Amino acid sequence: MFFARFRFTISYRPGSLNTKADALSRLYDTDDRPIDPTPIIPASRLVAPVVWEVDADIERALVLEPAPTQVPEGRMYVPLDVRDQLIRWAHTLPAADRPGVERTARSLRGKYWWPTLAKDVRSYVSSCSVCAQSKAPRHLPRGKLQPLPVPQRPWSHLSIDFLTDLPPSQGNTAILVVVDRFSKSCRLLPLPGLPTALQTAEALFTHVFRHYGVPEDIVSDRGSQFTSRVWKAFMERLGVSVSLTSGYHPESNGQAERVNQEVGRFLRSYCRDRPGEWARYIPLAELAQNSLRHSSTNMSPFQCVLGYQPVLAPWHQSQTEDPAVEDWVQHSKETWKAVQDSLKEASARQKRSADRHRSEAP
Repeated sequence: MFFARFRFTISYRPGSLNTKADALSRLYDTDDRPIDPTPIIPASRLVAPVVWEVDADIERALVLEPAPTQVPEGRMYVPLDVRDQLIRWAHTLPAADRPGVERTARSLRGKYWWPTLAKDVRSYVSSCSVCAQSKAPRHLPRGKLQPLPVPQRPWSHLSIDFLTDLPPSQGNTAILVVVDRFSKSCRLLPLPGLPTALQTAEALFTHVFRHYGVPEDIVSDRGSQFTSRVWKAFMERLGVSVSLTSGYHPESNGQAERVNQEVGRFLRSYCRDRPGEWARYIPLAELAQNSLRHSSTNMSPFQCVLGYQPVLAPWHQSQTEDPAVEDWVQHSKETWKAVQDSLKEASARQKRSADRHRSEAP
């Protein structure tokens, strides 16, 4: 119907000029087919089936060790002599990317089988030195929690650390944080920069030791100030033992690290619009930290050290009585005993909580 609209003139076309139409209208003559046809694809581009060398080794080993009758259908039995080679091939192949125990075993189970496949794979992968050096450990942290000993009185055992890289404020860019491990009270000392060992010792003696006495032990990280000979000689002359935390393990000085977080949060809350005025808020931050009840002692640092809890606003008592010194001392001893019991309970509670996520030490 489409071609009916046209008027055609039929003319003769010789076969020599009509090769395309003749080729489509003629049958292929099988008698003219060559015995050895030449392939269209060059020989350099021919793709042959891939045969792994390890499969050939298995075939040769099966001659000496025939496969048992319980081999699952569709799998190849691997003789004993070729198993280590096969596991090494499946684990170290670049396309496999050194998988773990489960993935290596799963990749082998798809084609191969022997009775102790999972056990052999686990033994090989767990002893791979390359995996041990390059992979991140996934096991629980080694070793149970070892809490620091509970002090007997306030300001006998200290934890110190630095808050650094603060914006300049009244010429100060760092804070020396000193925490009493018994009462959890803290002293915040603004500094013009990261001090030397001698400057740190002088600041402690001027602002802490002269108020609370010389402590028995000081816990600090491995900063250059605390590993220097000056610091060790200064503390040795005063009779103070120096306890340094393990490298890259800030949890050892967790008391000071926690106060650092609280002080940083306080300064961000009240100085976010005026970051250059944080030095003015240091006394208020110290007052706030020492006035709040601590979860480990069940009382505030003020109440633990001084025997009373300061109020937020002034108040007047209708009738005042001066308590006897002995009553005050007895009350302080009872307070310290309650704090010590609470600290021991908190330490045991923290140890139980931490040990649930830790394995035994090697």
